[in-house]
Amino acid sequence: VRAADVDEFYVQRLLKPLCPDADTARTKAGTALEILSNRSMQDREAENALAVLLGFENFPTVKTLMSGRWTVVYGVMLAKAEDKDKAESEIAETEEGRDFLDRRKEKETVRELDRQNIDLRVSEGRAEAQKLRDLNSAGPGSAPAKSTKKADASNLDLSRIAFKEGSRTMTNSSVNLPSSSWRVQKPGYEEVHVPAVRNVPGEGERFIEIKELPEWTHAAFKGMNKLNRLQSKMLDAAFTSAENLLLCAPTGAGKTNVAMLTMLNVMSQYLNGGVVDTKAFKIVYVAPMKALVQEVVKNFGRRLAPYDLTVRELSGDSTLTRQQIMDTNVIVTTPEKWDIITRKSDDRSYTQMVKLVIIDEIHLLHDSRGPVLESIVGRTIRQVEQSQEPVRIVGLSATLPNYVDVATFLRVKPETGLFFFDNSFRPVPLQQQFIGVSEKNQLKKLKLVESICYEKVLEQRRAGNQVLIFCHSRAECANTAKALRDLAEEKDEMDMFVKPESASREILEEEKESVKNPALQDVIGHGFGIHHAGLAKADRELVEDLFADKHMQVLVCTATLAWGVNLPAHTVIIKGTQMYNPEEGRWVELSPLDIMQMLGRAGRPQFDSEGEGIIITNHDDLQYYLSLMNLQLPVESQLVKVLPNHLNAEVVLGTVQSIDEAVDWLAYSYLYVRMLKSPEVYHCSTADDPDLKAFRRRLVHSAACMLEKSHLVRYDRKSGALQSTPMGKVSSHFYIDHESMKVYHQHLKPNMNDIELLRLFSLSGEFKQLIVRADEKLELAKLAAKVPIPVKESVEEKTAKVNILLQGYISKLKLEGFALLADMVHVQQSAGRIMRCLFEIAMNRGWCSLAKLCLSFAKCVQLRVWKSQSPLRQFKNVPEIVARKLERKDIPWERYVDLKPADLGELVGAPKMGRTLHTLVSQFPRLELQATVQPITRSMLKVELTITPDFTWDEKIHDYAQLFHIMVEDCDQTQLLHKETFTLRVDTADIQHFVTFSVPVLEPLPPNYFIRVVSDRWMHSEAVTPVSFKNLILPSKLLPPTPLLDLQPLPVSALGNKGIMSLYPFPTFNPIQTQAFHALYETDANVLVCAPAGSGKTALAEFAILRALGKSSKAKMCYVVSKKEAAKRVAEDWRARFGKVGVTTASLTGDSAEDKKTMKGDANVIVCFTEHFDNMSRLKPMQRVIAGLALVVFDELHLLGGVGGPILEICVSRMRRVVMDAEASCRFVGLSASLANAKDVGDWMGVKSSNLFNFSPKVRPVPLDTHLVSFEVNNFSSRLLAMGKPLYNAIRRHSTGKPALVFVPSRRQAQLTAIDLMTYASNGMDDDFDSFLKAGSEAALEAILGQIQESALAQVLAAGIGFVHKGMPARDRARVEGLFRDGVVGVLVATADMCWELDAPTHFVGVVGTESYDGKEQRFVDYSIADMLCMVGKAGRPGRDATAKAVVMCHAPKSQHLRKLLFDPLPIESHLDSYLHDAFMSEVCIKTIENQQEALDYLTWSFMYRRLTKNPIYYGLQGVSQDFLGEHLSDIVETVLGDLGESKCVDLDEESGDVSALNLGYIGSNYYLAYSTVELIAASVTEKTKSRGIIEILSASSEYSTLSMRSGEEKQLRILSRGLPYVNKEARWSDPNNKALTLLQCYFERKPLGVDLKQDQDVVVEGAVKILQAIVDVVATNHWLKPCLEAMEVSQMITQGVWKRDDQLKQIPWFTDDIIKKARAKGVTSPFDILELEDDVRGEILNKYGDESREMSEIAAFCNSFPTVEVGVEVVDEDDITAGDPFRVSVKLAREVDEDEDDDEEPEEVGKVVSKAFPKDKVESWWLVLGDPSTNKLYTVKRTTLAETASLNLDSYAPEDPGEYELKLYLMCDSYLGVDQEFDVKISVAVGEDGSEDDDDMDEEK
Repeated sequence: VRAADVDEFYVQRLLKPLCPDADTARTKAGTALEILSNRSMQDREAENALAVLLGFENFPTVKTLMSGRWTVVYGVMLAKAEDKDKAESEIAETEEGRDFLDRRKEKETVRELDRQNIDLRVSEGRAEAQKLRDLNSAGPGSAPAKSTKKADASNLDLSRIAFKEGSRTMTNSSVNLPSSSWRVQKPGYEEVHVPAVRNVPGEGERFIEIKELPEWTHAAFKGMNKLNRLQSKMLDAAFTSAENLLLCAPTGAGKTNVAMLTMLNVMSQYLNGGVVDTKAFKIVYVAPMKALVQEVVKNFGRRLAPYDLTVRELSGDSTLTRQQIMDTNVIVTTPEKWDIITRKSDDRSYTQMVKLVIIDEIHLLHDSRGPVLESIVGRTIRQVEQSQEPVRIVGLSATLPNYVDVATFLRVKPETGLFFFDNSFRPVPLQQQFIGVSEKNQLKKLKLVESICYEKVLEQRRAGNQVLIFCHSRAECANTAKALRDLAEEKDEMDMFVKPESASREILEEEKESVKNPALQDVIGHGFGIHHAGLAKADRELVEDLFADKHMQVLVCTATLAWGVNLPAHTVIIKGTQMYNPEEGRWVELSPLDIMQMLGRAGRPQFDSEGEGIIITNHDDLQYYLSLMNLQLPVESQLVKVLPNHLNAEVVLGTVQSIDEAVDWLAYSYLYVRMLKSPEVYHCSTADDPDLKAFRRRLVHSAACMLEKSHLVRYDRKSGALQSTPMGKVSSHFYIDHESMKVYHQHLKPNMNDIELLRLFSLSGEFKQLIVRADEKLELAKLAAKVPIPVKESVEEKTAKVNILLQGYISKLKLEGFALLADMVHVQQSAGRIMRCLFEIAMNRGWCSLAKLCLSFAKCVQLRVWKSQSPLRQFKNVPEIVARKLERKDIPWERYVDLKPADLGELVGAPKMGRTLHTLVSQFPRLELQATVQPITRSMLKVELTITPDFTWDEKIHDYAQLFHIMVEDCDQTQLLHKETFTLRVDTADIQHFVTFSVPVLEPLPPNYFIRVVSDRWMHSEAVTPVSFKNLILPSKLLPPTPLLDLQPLPVSALGNKGIMSLYPFPTFNPIQTQAFHALYETDANVLVCAPAGSGKTALAEFAILRALGKSSKAKMCYVVSKKEAAKRVAEDWRARFGKVGVTTASLTGDSAEDKKTMKGDANVIVCFTEHFDNMSRLKPMQRVIAGLALVVFDELHLLGGVGGPILEICVSRMRRVVMDAEASCRFVGLSASLANAKDVGDWMGVKSSNLFNFSPKVRPVPLDTHLVSFEVNNFSSRLLAMGKPLYNAIRRHSTGKPALVFVPSRRQAQLTAIDLMTYASNGMDDDFDSFLKAGSEAALEAILGQIQESALAQVLAAGIGFVHKGMPARDRARVEGLFRDGVVGVLVATADMCWELDAPTHFVGVVGTESYDGKEQRFVDYSIADMLCMVGKAGRPGRDATAKAVVMCHAPKSQHLRKLLFDPLPIESHLDSYLHDAFMSEVCIKTIENQQEALDYLTWSFMYRRLTKNPIYYGLQGVSQDFLGEHLSDIVETVLGDLGESKCVDLDEESGDVSALNLGYIGSNYYLAYSTVELIAASVTEKTKSRGIIEILSASSEYSTLSMRSGEEKQLRILSRGLPYVNKEARWSDPNNKALTLLQCYFERKPLGVDLKQDQDVVVEGAVKILQAIVDVVATNHWLKPCLEAMEVSQMITQGVWKRDDQLKQIPWFTDDIIKKARAKGVTSPFDILELEDDVRGEILNKYGDESREMSEIAAFCNSFPTVEVGVEVVDEDDITAGDPFRVSVKLAREVDEDEDDDEEPEEVGKVVSKAFPKDKVESWWLVLGDPSTNKLYTVKRTTLAETASLNLDSYAPEDPGEYELKLYLMCDSYLGVDQEFDVKISVAVGEDGSEDDDDMDEEK
């Protein structure tokens, strides 16, 4: 129904032939319109109602009305309307209405254009006539007048421009044949003979021998002695050059070896020591046919095997996993498959490694598949230009006339890269015959063709030649062979094919008996053969052998033989040139590729001087084949026909984002080359548009309009912007036509059943050419009765045919008709991707029931198994009879896992099958699910899903990975609330997996949700777990945020002190500071301010500090923050600023001794990291100090919900309790991001409601415009890659000329992103922009670039882009940050972990990816929301920016969750329960907790206590009453104290509830270690523990369990571990503790590490010191001497980075093995000896370092610092030592200090350790150990520091047995090897006095 035909009476006119009575017609028309316009009626219901109204005999009329349902409704409505505008606006409210209006306007536009075109043609005709008259009158030499006509910018009808004939397009008007050709006219046909062309080599030409090539290449040419003539000519261009090539040569000329030479050229670039680096590159070989792909894989796979290169096939039938593609060096693929891969942004991570693309048969550009090649080539060339990374393109083609055009398209230099060899270079010259049959009667024509074929065969047989006859169906092969046999018998010429008494006759008769195919058996005895893919393999091989051995003279075959089998013959006859094409649903001409391939089999190079090719075709097609085979058929572009689809692919990929970019993209196509060369062929003109830019714009505009109507793109006609839609992405990824997507958009409904879904599938545009033939109807009807899902349509309808064929394919039904079978193959090839497409659409729309149905059908197509059939059919080795028996049993599939092998064998009646079936059942993918939910807010739930694999993994069955879809469904299982994918890998198939996500809470609250995990490949492999909300208690409602008052900005002068005012370089405070000023600066009340990042909260803290200092200049305050980086940044800022006004600032360092001094010192402001403050505040003596603080500021309180939240919570709770107990007047100020539950935080901190400021996250001094951009790409690396171009566009759009800060997940990504941005800026994407560098700063930057250590950084800095990460040199980082702050560099890329320490004001912030890899869990985890807020908060420069911009790029499933957290106030909950063990242990040690009741009281001070009743389910409470609360807290206390008691950290009296600290508890609290660490030490160390045990215990500490594990580090660690002495073979490489063990040993071995691993190693080494000290203390508790000394030696190893077995000279900085060897030769044994050497001897040893060099300075510093200690030992009262009583040893220590230092030189700090290995400053410590080595008993140990002298007393108890004891006193350093000393200590133990009196006294006391 055309919109233009519909008027007010349209329906009435349509019904008039059915209803002669006018009134009846009018009434029924009105009723029909009511039915049509009823939106509640589905199409099927409306159709049935109309059929009832009009009668079923008038069903065609019903179909007419239904085909244009809404066109009729809206057309009549618009025609009747008086107010057209109002009617149009009403119509536009519905989607169908908008489509109707668009079509209507389009028709009007077309009519208007037609009218304009007519006028234009008339005016152009008149102008042309006038011009001719003018020229005639003006005479010769006159210049023509210039045309001033502007190009029309309106839509083009692409279908009119496109070549309707496709590959049959002939733009040549005539054919010029060689002069020696001749024609013969015969009855009913015409023959054209073209003689063979020969080429004689010129003088001086020689063939290159293989031995002349480099020796390493010879393996690729095994069996060859020399290159042929063509290859020799091309050697230099192919092998020694790397430029693009185009080789045009006939089939068989040796193009494959040219391709090999280009591959060797790439390999030579990665050749090192005769070995090719196979990980560094990839090569892609694009071949047009699957058969050719397999042939190429086999050929190159064999030839490249000696180089360890992997060659794999990647085609429609052969898919590779991501890992397989990564491991493949040469990918042989079809054009369509490579197009799909390169158009997917998630596959670009490995496509960027491609260095060579070889496109075989590139003359396919003329074919309907040509646009795919255009797309591939254009995309590759654009990638080269954008990335500046060369990719060589090599085109291989048959001979073609316009090869120069193809060369231009491939960017080939004609003079060096273009090679054309005509047919004379064919290895066997080809004589051609073209026979055009002019007979029109089909029956006569058939007989005539058979007669001609026989005559030509007979003619060749008389000459003794073998003949190949190509037919185009299997049935035709048999018929032709039989017809030839019959004609030979009829004419008594059978002896021409096989001699009666010959050996061949006997062999044929003998082999005839073994033939299985009846048709072949019928003819083989007469010398005829049949060959096609339908034959059994044995039959095919037999035929090939007989023909090759010349026993068979005539072979009738299909094109399979031409492509797949190399079986040449002297003569090739192509009998007919038409074959059935199911895509078009009709018989079409053979493709030029097939013709050339078939004729390529003519002529045997070893035997024939020439071959002969005969083509029998229709007379009308004679000129086409003459043109094709004689270089007369120009190759044209077919891109216009499919332009919308390819434009959509580029929009989805991100390479085209506007019409201007689309115009540029089209310039990379072959279409553009041909339009410039032959504009008239493509309906354009270069007269007024020389570069055809205007015409290209019209083309892409028309295509964009079509895509917009199909809902694939959003097209802003005003700006020209193009943006992809979810539908567009699905269309591109699954290669679906835009017309099909339009159908799906219109007809998809959320609750479709399988009947409706299959009907929609049948409407796909991919099947629009299929037709129902009369001879198929009977077979289709039979099939329709056999398929399981009813087909409602008549078999005469095309949709019914598609439906039946799909179901027939799944059901494995056999078909009879050839065309029907071909149609089924076409349907099957498209079915999988169409169903996957529908699945993705349903998932995107949240329709879970439809999504499950589509996924089920996709698997049905893939597996050819119905859901009702046994799941075991998915295994290949299950017999059909067994599967049927299982299906007849009424046993649910879920119960099979419980059956034993005997049960299964009995079930199928075959006991022997029981074990096999049991194995298969155990291998079937099965998952167990467990879900826990925690309410975050009243509208959002956090879900943690535990997935446990419960099946046996077999790589042959399951490959390397299995993909699953996670779906969260509502209670009705209709709405999809969340979706994401989960990949189970082979290496993690035996462990639990945890997936965390958030889902919305629906209103009203439903009874439950369902979480479903469905396999992507396996039918019936799904697990479902319900999440019940029966007892769910949602959090209490939240209070509204504090409104920002419209106050006059407060001037800085309000501070009232000029000195203080100088701290602020701006005149007024911002609105938030103004509103909170009074509470902070003019009162002493506790205050909580919650505001978004960038609100100036640090200044608010300063208000409170200045208030306290105003009251007392000696006031002491603490600023506490949970991020170490933030503490460092604030401390540096305040030292610089506050120092100007006499305020001193200090920081805690984590060293207990130093921190105690700082807390007691004179500093006014102490900046603390929470762990350091916790360490100080948990000490009883320090609590008096902190109670006297005037102010404590707790910043970033929203981190309470993060990783360090429990420690922050403990600090706040403890401070409030300590201040309360001391009755002090300390003030608390809290600063935070905007919180959803700020009232609870305020109450917890003691803040009154009047002093609580909780501003909305949207309230910022500089308004922030945040954009959330989601990406559907699942692979993490590819997703980051896909974000590159959108990031560049976002920076250009939002931040041109202003600074932009970009955060990325990793160090490597920072570098890659910076390079990508530089590439995009420099490749001319913007005409007016090529760099982010500040204009005029080139000279200043040039001086800095020379000082940059990292080459990649220097490269991008030159383009105005910098990057920073934690592992880069400090100087480089400082320079880059300085350049960014100064505006020299416009873009700074930083790793996400730097967000807290980076001080870089910016206008724009980009967050590229919101996840990082957690190697411990082996998955990607989200950034903490606190980090996200910090990153986004960097945007906005107060006083400089009116608005700020932020773009957050994330994975699509995370977008809604992020949107909620970024744009709404942040809900925070306590995680104190995860840290209570260590908190209780420290409080028990200082006796704050002495019983269970005090532990309960302790919890009441926590934030957790405040939140328990507000969000009970989150914390595991089942109610909010006091009974529930008390019971819950009691359980917590009992559990925690019980665990501490079991670990021997505390002593718990279970009866009284009293608790006291034990020695392990004191050790853990003192060294700030987790209770689990000291428990591990106590349980692991023994009296025989050696250094290995100490190192393993050290690395297994809980402190290292949070060590980061990055992607790919498992492999690095495995490689690093080779050769290390201690390897834990049982541990996983993803275990952080195993990583710590490896890094420690690498540290001792001094192995070089990458930046990231070196950072981690520093963390491990720094943390090892306190753990080793704790080990010493734990060992001392057990009185074991040897393990104690071992631990001390390990401490020395840690400080110096050497093994204790190493030469102690290795400690000295810059001492290599060679230097140590020289030193040993000179008698040097210790660092002391270095100082004693003569200068010339020392210079000889250290001759590689200059006297004034840095190396010599560090060597001297070490030797001067190497300690020499004199020890004096005395036993006090040695004559009075009695058994069991205390005794004392007095020790005096004296360090030798050089007194000869110059007075003007500052003496080095005594005791400061000099170590090149240790990552931070350290002061040496000493242990004094008294023990008895003979009994391994340790008496006492004491640790001390030593400046110059020290006196210490060692107290211990004498042995119980009297006698003489020879003890040892050890002086052990914790920092240096080789300085330890030991002394003999002899004691005489006398018999003690009788202890009876003491015992009596003790009894009396008892």
